[in-house]
Amino acid sequence: MEENIKSAELATFGGGCFWCTEALFERIAGVVNATSGYAGGHTPNPTYEDICTGRTGHVEVVQIEYDPLIVSFEKLLEHFFSSHDPTTMDQQGADIGSQYRSIILHHNDLQKEKAAELIRKYNESRVFQREIVTELKPFSVFYPAENYHQDFYRKNPDYGYCKIVIEPKIKKYL
Repeated sequence: MEENIKSAELATFGGGCFWCTEALFERIAGVVNATSGYAGGHTPNPTYEDICTGRTGHVEVVQIEYDPLIVSFEKLLEHFFSSHDPTTMDQQGADIGSQYRSIILHHNDLQKEKAAELIRKYNESRVFQREIVTELKPFSVFYPAENYHQDFYRKNPDYGYCKIVIEPKIKKYL
């Protein structure tokens, strides 16, 4: 495991509620760690209550530490796009607001190119009924969410949202 950590890279995705996104990515081989948090906005050190106002510019995201020798960034992108609706602006299911927008915060030019290419390919081949509105933005800073948000599904599998929303997603996409 120590070698994996040394070769680990980062990916940061927002695809709606971070509880769902984290629960999915934690189950992918090669993902070393998935942390729920906030990114993409302008308010320093936001709290959950802050981002829920929609005024911080932040998105609920998951920062993924992964071993590129086991799982590629392209494969993570495929999981990302298949796990949410990248064609809806500021909404995923019942979760509505700019904090739930679809976003890829690229850590380098290669990630940006690969994400842009996959979006182009998906749009051209009409993988989705509508155009992808996923925002592509350079990564700047990540703020981990409060502890009670981390590993939420694993710690609270019987919670209503987990049973109704997250569990079916996991069964559908993995």
